[in-house]
Amino acid sequence: MPGIYLGAILFSLVGMMLIDWKYALALRVAPLRTTLTVLGGTVFFLAWDLVGIATGVFVKGESPLFVGVTLAPHLPLEEVFFLLFLSYLAVVMFAVFERRAAARARRGLAGADPGAAASEGRGA
Repeated sequence: MPGIYLGAILFSLVGMMLIDWKYALALRVAPLRTTLTVLGGTVFFLAWDLVGIATGVFVKGESPLFVGVTLAPHLPLEEVFFLLFLSYLAVVMFAVFERRAAARARRGLAGADPGAAASEGRGA
């Protein structure tokens, strides 16, 4: 079934965008910075892939799930969208962990040892 792999990547990308939009993690907070970071990551990993292809480390396997469009030898169209998704996922997850760390710091839990707090509460 040609195109199912690309469809799955695009479905995941749209899902990540909806999560990002709902919780205002990256794109709504800083659209230009997010876009530049995602594009920069995609370009970096695309260059990484091209070096890997040139040195013979990366090769494209055959699959009926691919659309069949190759942008360069051993570089299917799906790879670009996967790298875009991967870069966007990294930005969104960074925002999630940054927000969690800030929330913990506001609650006074940053750097506190949970075991020490529990033993202090028992009068040990």
